[in-house]
Amino acid sequence: MGQAQLNLTRIVLLDLWHHKWILLLAAAVVGNAITIVYTSHVSRKYISQWDQMWQERDRLDIEWRNLLLEEQSQSEHSRITRIASKKLGMSRPLPKEEVVVRIP
Repeated sequence: MGQAQLNLTRIVLLDLWHHKWILLLAAAVVGNAITIVYTSHVSRKYISQWDQMWQERDRLDIEWRNLLLEEQSQSEHSRITRIASKKLGMSRPLPKEEVVVRIP
């Protein structure tokens, strides 16, 4: 039994050696398949990140627009005049109290 096993192993190895191009092609096919799977995985990861970045960009764009609206409403002249008179006790000076400063 040991001798038959040894002869069979030797025959298989010799047959594989005679068909080494087939083994090389099989290894190339397996390597190519692994490369395709890896590339697909990386591509899906980058597409997912790209989509998340677009969502973040849209969120920041909406926040920016809201801040612009808030800035415009906070800088209205009537609002500033009202705050100056009520909270700070300021008032517009009378014409006789105005002083004009000229730089020579």
